[in-house]
Amino acid sequence: MEIKRDYYLNELKCRENNGLIKIIIGLKQSGKTYLLFNIFYNYLLDKGIEKSHIIDIALDDREYKDLRNPDNMLKYIKDKIIDDKIYYILIDEVQMMDEFEDVLNSLMHIKNADIYVTGSNSKFLSTDVITEFRGRGDEIHVYPLSFKEYTSAYDGTIYQAWDDYFNYGGMPFILSLNTKKRKEDYLKSLFEKVYISDILERHKKIKNIDELNELLDVLSSSIGSLSNPIKLSNTFKSKKNKVLSDKTISKYIGYFQDSFLISKAQRYDIKGKNYINSPYKYYFEDIGLRNARLNFRQTEENHIMENIIYNELKVRGYNVDIGVVENIEQNKKGKTIRKKFEVDFIATAGDNKYYIQSALDINSKEKKSLININDSFKKIIIVKDDVKPRKDDNGITIVGIYNFLLDESCINY
Repeated sequence: MEIKRDYYLNELKCRENNGLIKIIIGLKQSGKTYLLFNIFYNYLLDKGIEKSHIIDIALDDREYKDLRNPDNMLKYIKDKIIDDKIYYILIDEVQMMDEFEDVLNSLMHIKNADIYVTGSNSKFLSTDVITEFRGRGDEIHVYPLSFKEYTSAYDGTIYQAWDDYFNYGGMPFILSLNTKKRKEDYLKSLFEKVYISDILERHKKIKNIDELNELLDVLSSSIGSLSNPIKLSNTFKSKKNKVLSDKTISKYIGYFQDSFLISKAQRYDIKGKNYINSPYKYYFEDIGLRNARLNFRQTEENHIMENIIYNELKVRGYNVDIGVVENIEQNKKGKTIRKKFEVDFIATAGDNKYYIQSALDINSKEKKSLININDSFKKIIIVKDDVKPRKDDNGITIVGIYNFLLDESCINY
């Protein structure tokens, strides 16, 4: 079974020999190792790089146990570099090496070395690792499989693929599991034995593990809903009869973000052209993990589809915000009122900007938010129905979810 990850391969290709350490980050089990040691390695061979000039080291393999010592690692690599040609250094699970930051900085002094590393424990699965290489590191964020990547290796119809993806998400190993129970058990195990364990290992001062888990459950239940630490603290008081301060909640949410479990989307006033500090929306980087957290009970189509669209936009490299547009209207009594409408996503990349609504079907509420935006950027409604791209009378592009996920160009219809 071959999973195509062309987007990330191209990201690596365009960074070749740029003088920086290529740091591959992302959610654990999302495919970082496969990307580096299979896809990128084979690309190097295909372009004519000799095997002797690819130094690949998997530090979680006992064969390389001695190389977890920093001095041994440096000697091993330097001994292999015997001419002036470019050597590609690929190190997996780099955090298993002591003083790995110093080793990587030392490797940068080798003029004909091109360095690529991955890591996936509680230290490396944190955004703050980039600060160790500020100005010297080039980050590549690998996400779980997009729907297009998922279908490239899926044995079944697109509708069957959507049903599986909708429920179990895009962790690559899911594609090798052939029963619902095996998929569910795998995702639940990932949460308990990998992600939560990593967070507890890194943040040893966490006193109440139950609070951390309960907060994660609340966030899982509220994807696509506006929230903030104060609101979540009030939820704990009213629904769980527990006191959990907004400061503690904010700290825990930061842990989840650093581990790439969740992502925060900020609100943006479209007409006022400024950010609104609170509340926010939180989305899961993998919808299957979110569903596993709730024992696959709470699978609302609208919120899950919204989360999948958000992830797809992030994979495509967009900055994604939540839009707010204010309009002045008159009520039935003729009184002037101000009404605020929400736009699910503002996706921005360079000069390109899209206003996007997620909807199970077309209705006036979804359209009205977009109609009230008076600039010239594209306005799109993504619907659950299998609809080919078309424009309505208001110039809004309507597109089905399958078209959107499988064809990047469809939003430019």
